[in-house]
Amino acid sequence: MAKKPKIEKLQIAIDNREVMPPKRDIAREKMRVILFTGILSLLLIGVIFYTLPKTILSFNGLVVYASIVALVIFLFVLLFRYFSILVMAYLYITKYAVEETEPYYPFVSILVPVFNEGKVLNKSIDSLLELDYPNYEIIVINDGSTDDTAVIGEQRVGYRQGRNSLVKVSLINKPNGGKAKALNAGIQYSEADFVLCMDGDSQLSSNTLKMGIRHFTDPSIGAVAGNVKVENRKRILTDLQALEYIEGLNMPRSAQGFVRAVNIIPGPIGIFRKAALRDAGYYSSDTFAEDADITLKILAKHWKIAYEPNAVAITEAPEKLHDLLKQRYRWTRGILQAIRKHKKHIYNPTINFNNTLILWAMFYEALIWPTMNILSNLFFIFVALFYDMSALVFFWWFGILILDMMAAVYCVAAEKEEFRLVPYSLIYRVVFILLIDITKAMATVEEFLGIEMSWGKLERKSSPDGGGKGKKTSAKKAA
Repeated sequence: MAKKPKIEKLQIAIDNREVMPPKRDIAREKMRVILFTGILSLLLIGVIFYTLPKTILSFNGLVVYASIVALVIFLFVLLFRYFSILVMAYLYITKYAVEETEPYYPFVSILVPVFNEGKVLNKSIDSLLELDYPNYEIIVINDGSTDDTAVIGEQRVGYRQGRNSLVKVSLINKPNGGKAKALNAGIQYSEADFVLCMDGDSQLSSNTLKMGIRHFTDPSIGAVAGNVKVENRKRILTDLQALEYIEGLNMPRSAQGFVRAVNIIPGPIGIFRKAALRDAGYYSSDTFAEDADITLKILAKHWKIAYEPNAVAITEAPEKLHDLLKQRYRWTRGILQAIRKHKKHIYNPTINFNNTLILWAMFYEALIWPTMNILSNLFFIFVALFYDMSALVFFWWFGILILDMMAAVYCVAAEKEEFRLVPYSLIYRVVFILLIDITKAMATVEEFLGIEMSWGKLERKSSPDGGGKGKKTSAKKAA
């Protein structure tokens, strides 16, 4: 008979008294605040009265001093913003490069919402069949397309040969209701514990799933944001967008990934734990930025969001300036709508302090920073023309140019991108970003005025190439 293990007896003293919180003397606390602010105000008034008689006031002198102070403050904010992002991004990439994880291959549903994407649907499905992952399915959700999207989707339904195994391709046909409702239909149809949500015109790199899904070995991770890159380059406008995606979007996302609090999961590539989507109440159609909205809802439920630089989605960028400005106009209004929707977290940090910080950062990036950039440029041009400070302003702009080039070199090296994008940093901030910020400012004004807007859609340039043949299966479903 096996000998039973002995159970050691331990004696511990338990203090079972209820610890009562100390009583707060609200009146006394208010009096302390009044006294503190009153003494501080008196000190400031004393400084003003002491220095005022010794100050020689003139309009020109005031403008010059204000210009110098504005230059210093703006440059300090810019440097703090840049270097804080750079440091955290570097720490994340360094940690990411040395960290090892165990292989993890749960079943994943890839959701492809499409509306009039007949030109690119075959290309997107072909890229999904090349994923280096053994256990996934593809669900195409046709959101009431009026072109040949449904026909092309039906041709691809069935079990298709993937890179490692047969991949089930399903099609859901539903009336037009927008991307959010299309994704919700796919989520409810899927029986997997994890879903990858993408755009119908995007193409994923072969190791996207393998690299992205490994983050979910941490049970606190609710979603993983991917890395979006521009496909149609070799033009000035699209090359500038390629640099913007690398420097202006992916670098901040790397910094946010360091604290696992990405504030926007990009629409072209996001991997979700379905439990996190259920907690968040799924996608909503009440903003023009459903990706920002679902991210904030997931964070509000205390899930963490990671960033995976090797989960790459390649997408088409606008080639015409008008299309680009319409896209950024919609992005800005959508982000502002998402912020307004979650404004209780801005006012009350006790609900979720992390969300409060994230929302204030989004508010700063969407509203405060573009305004500062526009006004500072106008002000500095004014003082340069009328107050003989052109040399000072030139050195200020030159300093920012050096900063942008450093950031561009770092981001291009970190992502192993094309080095030819670095010279675009010469016009990146003073031309491209300034134009985008003006669009953001106009969108902000119209959002607060409540002016109606339409969704809009980018005209695709790609053409269908291929269209897989095979037997249809019962995977096809009408919604």
